[in-house]
Amino acid sequence: MPRDGSRRPAGDVVPLAPMDIGEVANPPFAVLPEPARVFLARSERFAALAPGHDLEPYLRLLVQITCAQHDILGELPEPVLPSPERLTLARENTMPPISTGQIELDEAADRTFDAFLKALATADLAPSSRAVLDVVEKAGPEARRLMMQAVLLDEIPRDAIAEHVLAAAAVQVLFTRLASHLDAASLQRVADGACPSCGAGPVASAIVGWEGAHGTRFCTCSVCATQWNVLRIKCVVCSSEKGIAYHAIDGGDENIMGETCDTCSSYVKMLHQHKDAALDPVADDVASLALDMTLTKEGWTRASVNPFLMGY
Repeated sequence: MPRDGSRRPAGDVVPLAPMDIGEVANPPFAVLPEPARVFLARSERFAALAPGHDLEPYLRLLVQITCAQHDILGELPEPVLPSPERLTLARENTMPPISTGQIELDEAADRTFDAFLKALATADLAPSSRAVLDVVEKAGPEARRLMMQAVLLDEIPRDAIAEHVLAAAAVQVLFTRLASHLDAASLQRVADGACPSCGAGPVASAIVGWEGAHGTRFCTCSVCATQWNVLRIKCVVCSSEKGIAYHAIDGGDENIMGETCDTCSSYVKMLHQHKDAALDPVADDVASLALDMTLTKEGWTRASVNPFLMGY
């Protein structure tokens, strides 16, 4: 893919014209997740995307995983945030209050992982998926904590990716529930590409259609589902405003694009939710893997994080 001003890539990725910034809006900086909605909406989107898709078997597995994430919410104890002193210290130092690198994995983490595995065990899993579930079930609490820690530190063994996808699902539940109890007004920008709640990277960004924020962009955290506002036509990785371009698969859904940056040679997907409200950052990121494959082939590096694309 040429990196000059012509933006004429080879292959079937089509560069798109700069976008209209849209109406004047006054968006909040951060929007906290609602656990009762996050996983249910995600499972419904995976179910809608699966029929006839090239990744249909995997998308159907993700329906079951996200359903299990949703189903356990009512049986888990209320999450406990860090002490007021630690929250104040984080705020004073512009650090995420529930940093993935500092939250201790305790009994709440164990109970979350255990409940998730039990819920998933009731699903109609393919033999290969059932085998992975059996391995994780037999691992025991200490080994499961190490798996969750590996997910949080991005130290996942290449020969155990499938098992760590399940650990990542438990981590998402744990941190989404924690984030939902934060004070959104107290959150501060850590970096354009870092969640203000937990510090994790975005799974994608989206141009939203919310009242009062129509046409503005929000990144969605890959771990805790917090959304935060980032200016449009700006790289969420290196914050450069130069050499930004947008690409979609020729003949594909132009509401799902890759935002590429000449400065750092990376890309993060951007969804036009204001045109298609059904788009989900996690589900549609997985379902648009063909765009990743094409952009990667053209020389761009994927900079976003999706636990369900672990190993890609």
